[in-house]
Amino acid sequence: MTENELSHRVIGLAMKVHDDLGPGLLEKAYEECLFYKIISSGLYAEKQKPMPLVYEDVKLPCGYRVDILVENKLVVEVKAVEAIHDIFVAQVLTYLRLGGFKLGLILNFNELMLRNGIRRVIYGTL
Repeated sequence: MTENELSHRVIGLAMKVHDDLGPGLLEKAYEECLFYKIISSGLYAEKQKPMPLVYEDVKLPCGYRVDILVENKLVVEVKAVEAIHDIFVAQVLTYLRLGGFKLGLILNFNELMLRNGIRRVIYGTL
């Protein structure tokens, strides 16, 4: 399954979670419920995935954590904030670059309609 196909599938699952729960909850609640839906759909996913960081002679086993990593291809960053700010996009771009991934999703569940809280982030070309 390509990154694009994965992203469409995850967005559909996220919309179901949002429709069922609505806005106003903690990020952790959305993350747990979305993770459950992803796993239940038969996709492989890891939540709060620790990622190594190597910088010159510095080697950290956990330099950052990805909210949800789907099929070892798609980075999903879950938010419940007023708006998706540029710093969130920069954060996901950093995760993509350091992890060798091509596609990330920022999903902001604090929207009346989730489609207004979806941001695809591409590193390089798909």
